[in-house]
Amino acid sequence: MKEGGCLPPTVPAAPPPEDIWAKMKGGTGDPGPRFLPEDAMTDNLRGSLFMVLAMLGFAVEDVLLKRVAAGGVPVGEILIFFGGGGMLLFAALTKAQGQALWHPAVLAPRMLMKAGFEVLGRLFYTLAIAYTALSSASAILQATPLVVVAGAALIFGEKVGWRRWAAILIGLAGVLVILRPGLEGFTAASLLAVAGLIGFAGRDLATRAAPRVLSNFQLGIYGFAAMVPTGIGLLMWQGGAVMPGAAAFAMLAGAVVVGVAAYWALTVAMRTGEVSVVTPFRYTRLVFALVLGVLVFGERPDAMTLIGSAIVVGAGIYTLLRTRNVQRGRVQPRG
Repeated sequence: MKEGGCLPPTVPAAPPPEDIWAKMKGGTGDPGPRFLPEDAMTDNLRGSLFMVLAMLGFAVEDVLLKRVAAGGVPVGEILIFFGGGGMLLFAALTKAQGQALWHPAVLAPRMLMKAGFEVLGRLFYTLAIAYTALSSASAILQATPLVVVAGAALIFGEKVGWRRWAAILIGLAGVLVILRPGLEGFTAASLLAVAGLIGFAGRDLATRAAPRVLSNFQLGIYGFAAMVPTGIGLLMWQGGAVMPGAAAFAMLAGAVVVGVAAYWALTVAMRTGEVSVVTPFRYTRLVFALVLGVLVFGERPDAMTLIGSAIVVGAGIYTLLRTRNVQRGRVQPRG
Protein backbone atom coordinates (compact mmCIF):
# COMPACT_ATOMS: atom_id res chain seq x y z
CA MET A 1 0.00 0.00 0.00
CA LYS A 2 1.24 3.46 -0.87
CA GLU A 3 1.11 6.20 1.65
CA GLY A 4 -2.36 7.60 1.84
CA GLY A 5 -4.06 4.21 1.50
CA CYS A 6 -4.22 4.08 -2.36
CA LEU A 7 -4.07 0.76 -4.12
CA PRO A 8 -1.01 -0.07 -6.24
CA PRO A 9 -1.41 0.53 -9.96
CA THR A 10 -1.27 -3.21 -10.63
CA VAL A 11 -4.43 -3.84 -8.59
CA PRO A 12 -7.60 -2.55 -10.30
CA ALA A 13 -9.99 -0.59 -8.17
CA ALA A 14 -13.20 -2.39 -7.25
CA PRO A 15 -16.09 -1.40 -9.50
CA PRO A 16 -18.94 0.56 -7.93
CA PRO A 17 -21.86 -1.44 -6.54
CA GLU A 18 -24.00 -0.54 -9.53
CA ASP A 19 -21.56 -2.17 -11.95
CA ILE A 20 -21.37 -5.31 -9.80
CA TRP A 21 -25.16 -5.53 -9.80
CA ALA A 22 -25.25 -5.07 -13.57
CA LYS A 23 -22.74 -7.88 -14.07
CA MET A 24 -24.70 -10.16 -11.80
CA LYS A 25 -27.73 -9.46 -13.95
CA GLY A 26 -25.72 -10.16 -17.07
CA GLY A 27 -26.01 -6.61 -18.37
CA THR A 28 -24.05 -3.39 -18.40
CA GLY A 29 -26.70 -0.67 -18.14
CA ASP A 30 -28.82 0.78 -15.37
CA PRO A 31 -28.98 -1.62 -12.41
CA GLY A 32 -32.74 -1.18 -12.33
CA PRO A 33 -35.12 -1.00 -9.38
CA ARG A 34 -33.28 -3.45 -7.14
CA PHE A 35 -35.37 -2.80 -4.07
CA LEU A 36 -38.85 -2.67 -5.56
CA PRO A 37 -39.87 -6.17 -4.36
CA GLU A 38 -38.71 -5.40 -0.84
CA ASP A 39 -40.39 -1.98 -0.87
CA ALA A 40 -43.65 -3.49 -2.09
CA MET A 41 -43.48 -6.13 0.61
CA THR A 42 -42.78 -3.47 3.23
CA ASP A 43 -45.79 -1.42 2.10
CA ASN A 44 -48.05 -4.44 2.23
CA LEU A 45 -46.69 -5.42 5.63
CA ARG A 46 -47.16 -1.88 6.93
CA GLY A 47 -50.67 -1.67 5.48
CA SER A 48 -51.60 -5.03 6.97
CA LEU A 49 -50.29 -3.94 10.37
CA PHE A 50 -52.37 -0.77 10.27
CA MET A 51 -55.42 -2.82 9.28
CA VAL A 52 -54.92 -5.14 12.25
CA LEU A 53 -54.49 -2.14 14.57
CA ALA A 54 -57.67 -0.60 13.14
CA MET A 55 -59.64 -3.78 13.76
CA LEU A 56 -58.27 -3.97 17.31
CA GLY A 57 -59.38 -0.38 17.83
CA PHE A 58 -62.90 -1.09 16.58
CA ALA A 59 -63.13 -4.15 18.83
CA VAL A 60 -62.02 -2.11 21.85
CA GLU A 61 -64.55 0.58 20.91
CA ASP A 62 -67.29 -2.06 20.91
CA VAL A 63 -66.20 -3.28 24.34
CA LEU A 64 -66.26 0.23 25.81
CA LEU A 65 -69.71 1.02 24.41
CA LYS A 66 -71.06 -2.31 25.64
CA ARG A 67 -69.67 -1.61 29.11
CA VAL A 68 -71.33 1.82 29.16
CA ALA A 69 -74.66 0.32 28.09
CA ALA A 70 -74.33 -2.42 30.73
CA GLY A 71 -73.90 0.34 33.31
CA GLY A 72 -77.40 1.63 32.64
CA VAL A 73 -76.74 4.44 30.14
CA PRO A 74 -79.44 4.35 27.39
CA VAL A 75 -78.23 3.51 23.88
CA GLY A 76 -79.70 6.77 22.58
CA GLU A 77 -77.56 8.74 25.00
CA ILE A 78 -74.51 6.70 24.00
CA LEU A 79 -75.12 7.60 20.35
CA ILE A 80 -75.39 11.30 21.22
CA PHE A 81 -72.08 11.36 23.11
CA PHE A 82 -70.29 9.07 20.67
CA GLY A 83 -71.58 10.86 17.58
CA GLY A 84 -70.92 14.33 18.96
CA GLY A 85 -67.42 13.46 20.16
CA GLY A 86 -66.48 11.78 16.89
CA MET A 87 -67.85 14.72 14.92
CA LEU A 88 -65.70 17.18 16.90
CA LEU A 89 -62.55 15.08 16.52
CA PHE A 90 -63.03 14.66 12.78
CA ALA A 91 -63.73 18.38 12.48
CA ALA A 92 -60.38 19.09 14.18
CA LEU A 93 -58.60 16.66 11.86
CA THR A 94 -60.29 18.24 8.84
CA LYS A 95 -59.18 21.73 9.87
CA ALA A 96 -55.66 20.46 10.53
CA GLN A 97 -55.58 19.30 6.89
CA GLY A 98 -56.65 22.77 5.75
CA GLN A 99 -59.99 21.50 4.48
CA ALA A 100 -63.38 23.17 4.81
CA LEU A 101 -65.82 21.82 7.39
CA TRP A 102 -68.76 22.42 5.06
CA HIS A 103 -69.14 21.59 1.39
CA PRO A 104 -72.31 21.91 -0.71
CA ALA A 105 -71.82 18.33 -1.90
CA VAL A 106 -72.99 17.20 1.55
CA LEU A 107 -76.56 17.85 0.42
CA ALA A 108 -76.23 15.64 -2.65
CA PRO A 109 -78.84 12.84 -2.70
CA ARG A 110 -76.11 10.21 -2.60
CA MET A 111 -74.65 11.75 0.55
CA LEU A 112 -78.05 11.87 2.21
CA MET A 113 -78.52 8.21 1.33
CA LYS A 114 -75.12 7.43 2.82
CA ALA A 115 -76.04 9.26 6.01
CA GLY A 116 -79.28 7.29 6.24
CA PHE A 117 -77.47 3.97 5.94
CA GLU A 118 -74.83 5.17 8.42
CA VAL A 119 -77.59 5.87 10.94
CA LEU A 120 -79.20 2.48 10.29
CA GLY A 121 -75.92 0.61 10.69
CA ARG A 122 -74.65 2.41 13.76
CA LEU A 123 -78.03 2.41 15.52
CA PHE A 124 -78.76 -1.28 15.15
CA TYR A 125 -75.19 -2.48 15.64
CA THR A 126 -74.92 -0.47 18.87
CA LEU A 127 -78.19 -2.00 20.02
CA ALA A 128 -76.83 -5.42 19.05
CA ILE A 129 -73.64 -5.14 21.10
CA ALA A 130 -75.66 -3.70 24.00
CA TYR A 131 -78.24 -6.51 24.13
CA THR A 132 -76.49 -9.55 22.62
CA ALA A 133 -73.12 -11.26 22.93
CA LEU A 134 -70.27 -9.24 21.47
CA SER A 135 -68.84 -12.32 19.76
CA SER A 136 -72.02 -13.19 17.85
CA ALA A 137 -72.76 -9.57 16.86
CA SER A 138 -69.23 -9.14 15.54
CA ALA A 139 -69.39 -12.47 13.71
CA ILE A 140 -72.56 -11.45 11.88
CA LEU A 141 -70.97 -8.12 10.94
CA GLN A 142 -68.17 -9.96 9.10
CA ALA A 143 -70.63 -10.74 6.30
CA THR A 144 -70.68 -7.05 5.32
CA PRO A 145 -68.10 -7.41 2.48
CA LEU A 146 -70.18 -10.24 0.97
CA VAL A 147 -73.30 -8.08 0.96
CA VAL A 148 -71.29 -5.21 -0.55
CA VAL A 149 -70.10 -7.42 -3.44
CA ALA A 150 -73.66 -8.61 -4.05
CA GLY A 151 -74.98 -5.04 -3.90
CA ALA A 152 -72.29 -3.81 -6.30
CA ALA A 153 -73.42 -6.44 -8.80
CA LEU A 154 -77.13 -5.69 -8.43
CA ILE A 155 -76.90 -1.88 -8.17
CA PHE A 156 -73.78 -0.86 -10.08
CA GLY A 157 -73.79 -3.70 -12.59
CA GLU A 158 -70.36 -5.01 -11.61
CA LYS A 159 -69.54 -8.41 -13.07
CA VAL A 160 -69.77 -11.15 -10.46
CA GLY A 161 -69.49 -14.72 -11.68
CA TRP A 162 -71.04 -17.87 -10.30
CA ARG A 163 -68.10 -18.70 -8.04
CA ARG A 164 -68.39 -15.46 -6.10
CA TRP A 165 -72.17 -15.72 -6.01
CA ALA A 166 -71.74 -19.20 -4.54
CA ALA A 167 -69.30 -17.81 -1.95
CA ILE A 168 -71.78 -15.06 -1.06
CA LEU A 169 -74.58 -17.59 -0.54
CA ILE A 170 -72.30 -19.81 1.53
CA GLY A 171 -71.27 -16.84 3.66
CA LEU A 172 -74.90 -15.85 4.24
CA ALA A 173 -75.57 -19.47 5.18
CA GLY A 174 -72.85 -19.03 7.79
CA VAL A 175 -74.81 -16.09 9.20
CA LEU A 176 -77.84 -18.37 9.49
CA VAL A 177 -75.72 -20.91 11.35
CA ILE A 178 -74.86 -18.19 13.87
CA LEU A 179 -78.47 -17.00 14.15
CA ARG A 180 -80.03 -20.51 14.29
CA PRO A 181 -83.55 -19.42 13.30
CA GLY A 182 -86.15 -21.86 14.56
CA LEU A 183 -83.72 -23.56 16.93
CA GLU A 184 -83.45 -23.32 20.69
CA GLY A 185 -80.43 -20.99 20.63
CA PHE A 186 -82.16 -18.36 18.49
CA THR A 187 -82.83 -14.92 20.01
CA ALA A 188 -84.78 -12.20 18.21
CA ALA A 189 -82.25 -9.63 19.45
CA SER A 190 -79.68 -11.23 17.14
CA LEU A 191 -81.57 -9.70 14.22
CA LEU A 192 -80.35 -6.31 15.43
CA ALA A 193 -76.88 -7.25 14.17
CA VAL A 194 -78.37 -8.25 10.81
CA ALA A 195 -80.04 -4.84 10.52
CA GLY A 196 -76.70 -3.22 11.40
CA LEU A 197 -75.00 -5.34 8.75
CA ILE A 198 -77.47 -4.11 6.11
CA GLY A 199 -76.92 -0.51 7.19
CA PHE A 200 -73.12 -0.71 7.03
CA ALA A 201 -73.22 -2.50 3.66
CA GLY A 202 -75.51 0.22 2.30
CA ARG A 203 -73.17 2.87 3.67
CA ASP A 204 -70.16 1.27 1.94
CA LEU A 205 -72.05 1.08 -1.35
CA ALA A 206 -73.19 4.70 -1.03
CA THR A 207 -69.60 5.73 -0.25
CA ARG A 208 -68.57 4.45 -3.68
CA ALA A 209 -71.01 6.90 -5.23
CA ALA A 210 -70.18 9.76 -2.83
CA PRO A 211 -68.84 12.96 -4.43
CA ARG A 212 -65.08 12.72 -4.95
CA VAL A 213 -64.60 16.29 -3.70
CA LEU A 214 -65.21 15.13 -0.12
CA SER A 215 -62.25 13.76 1.85
CA ASN A 216 -62.40 10.81 4.23
CA PHE A 217 -62.19 13.18 7.20
CA GLN A 218 -65.09 15.25 5.88
CA LEU A 219 -67.12 12.07 5.39
CA GLY A 220 -66.26 11.18 8.99
CA ILE A 221 -67.72 14.47 10.25
CA TYR A 222 -71.07 13.93 8.60
CA GLY A 223 -71.21 10.23 9.43
CA PHE A 224 -70.75 10.88 13.15
CA ALA A 225 -72.97 13.96 13.08
CA ALA A 226 -75.87 11.85 11.83
CA MET A 227 -75.75 9.82 15.05
CA VAL A 228 -76.69 12.82 17.21
CA PRO A 229 -80.30 13.34 16.01
CA THR A 230 -80.68 9.57 15.84
CA GLY A 231 -79.65 9.28 19.47
CA ILE A 232 -82.03 12.08 20.46
CA GLY A 233 -84.94 10.32 18.78
CA LEU A 234 -84.07 6.98 20.36
CA LEU A 235 -83.62 8.60 23.75
CA MET A 236 -87.07 10.18 23.57
CA TRP A 237 -88.52 6.77 22.74
CA GLN A 238 -86.57 5.03 25.51
CA GLY A 239 -87.82 7.44 28.14
CA GLY A 240 -85.15 9.94 29.10
CA ALA A 241 -81.46 10.45 29.82
CA VAL A 242 -79.42 9.59 32.88
CA MET A 243 -76.34 11.27 34.30
CA PRO A 244 -73.40 9.00 33.49
CA GLY A 245 -70.84 8.51 36.23
CA ALA A 246 -67.18 9.38 35.90
CA ALA A 247 -66.31 5.87 34.75
CA ALA A 248 -69.00 5.94 32.05
CA PHE A 249 -67.79 9.34 30.82
CA ALA A 250 -64.24 8.04 30.68
CA MET A 251 -65.28 4.99 28.67
CA LEU A 252 -67.35 7.10 26.27
CA ALA A 253 -64.41 9.44 25.73
CA GLY A 254 -62.13 6.46 25.26
CA ALA A 255 -64.52 4.94 22.71
CA VAL A 256 -64.51 8.18 20.72
CA VAL A 257 -60.72 8.49 20.70
CA VAL A 258 -60.14 4.81 19.93
CA GLY A 259 -62.84 4.80 17.26
CA VAL A 260 -61.44 7.83 15.44
CA ALA A 261 -57.89 6.46 15.73
CA ALA A 262 -59.09 3.15 14.30
CA TYR A 263 -60.75 4.98 11.41
CA TRP A 264 -57.48 6.81 10.73
CA ALA A 265 -55.51 3.54 10.84
CA LEU A 266 -58.02 1.99 8.44
CA THR A 267 -57.52 4.89 6.01
CA VAL A 268 -53.72 4.55 6.23
CA ALA A 269 -53.96 0.80 5.68
CA MET A 270 -56.05 1.16 2.52
CA ARG A 271 -53.70 3.81 1.13
CA THR A 272 -50.42 2.05 1.99
CA GLY A 273 -50.67 -1.54 0.81
CA GLU A 274 -52.43 -3.35 -2.00
CA VAL A 275 -56.15 -3.53 -1.27
CA SER A 276 -56.26 -7.25 -2.10
CA VAL A 277 -53.48 -7.93 0.43
CA VAL A 278 -54.64 -5.61 3.20
CA THR A 279 -58.42 -6.11 3.14
CA PRO A 280 -58.52 -9.76 4.35
CA PHE A 281 -57.01 -8.57 7.64
CA ARG A 282 -60.39 -6.94 8.38
CA TYR A 283 -61.42 -10.33 9.68
CA THR A 284 -59.00 -10.03 12.60
CA ARG A 285 -61.73 -7.92 14.20
CA LEU A 286 -63.66 -11.12 14.83
CA VAL A 287 -60.66 -12.68 16.56
CA PHE A 288 -60.29 -9.65 18.81
CA ALA A 289 -64.02 -9.62 19.54
CA LEU A 290 -64.00 -13.30 20.51
CA VAL A 291 -61.02 -12.85 22.82
CA LEU A 292 -62.34 -9.64 24.41
CA GLY A 293 -65.81 -11.13 24.77
CA VAL A 294 -64.33 -14.01 26.78
CA LEU A 295 -61.94 -11.89 28.87
CA VAL A 296 -64.18 -8.90 29.60
CA PHE A 297 -67.72 -10.29 29.57
CA GLY A 298 -67.14 -13.96 30.27
CA GLU A 299 -68.76 -15.03 27.00
CA ARG A 300 -68.45 -18.62 25.86
CA PRO A 301 -69.14 -18.85 22.12
CA ASP A 302 -70.67 -22.23 21.33
CA ALA A 303 -69.75 -24.54 18.48
CA MET A 304 -72.46 -23.19 16.16
CA THR A 305 -71.17 -19.63 16.54
CA LEU A 306 -67.58 -20.70 15.85
CA ILE A 307 -68.56 -22.83 12.85
CA GLY A 308 -70.73 -20.06 11.40
CA SER A 309 -67.93 -17.53 11.93
CA ALA A 310 -65.46 -19.77 10.10
CA ILE A 311 -67.88 -20.14 7.18
CA VAL A 312 -68.42 -16.36 6.93
CA VAL A 313 -64.70 -15.55 7.14
CA GLY A 314 -63.73 -18.29 4.67
CA ALA A 315 -66.33 -17.16 2.14
CA GLY A 316 -65.28 -13.55 2.54
CA ILE A 317 -61.58 -14.22 2.03
CA TYR A 318 -62.30 -16.37 -1.03
CA THR A 319 -64.47 -13.60 -2.51
CA LEU A 320 -61.73 -11.01 -1.95
CA LEU A 321 -59.05 -13.17 -3.53
CA ARG A 322 -61.28 -14.09 -6.45
CA THR A 323 -62.11 -10.42 -7.03
CA ARG A 324 -58.40 -9.57 -7.01
CA ASN A 325 -57.65 -12.20 -9.64
CA VAL A 326 -60.49 -10.96 -11.85
CA GLN A 327 -59.35 -7.36 -11.57
CA ARG A 328 -55.79 -8.31 -12.45
CA GLY A 329 -56.99 -10.21 -15.50
CA ARG A 330 -55.74 -13.59 -14.34
CA VAL A 331 -59.11 -15.23 -14.78
CA GLN A 332 -62.23 -14.48 -16.74
CA PRO A 333 -64.92 -12.46 -14.91
CA ARG A 334 -67.27 -15.45 -15.17
CA GLY A 335 -66.23 -16.60 -11.68
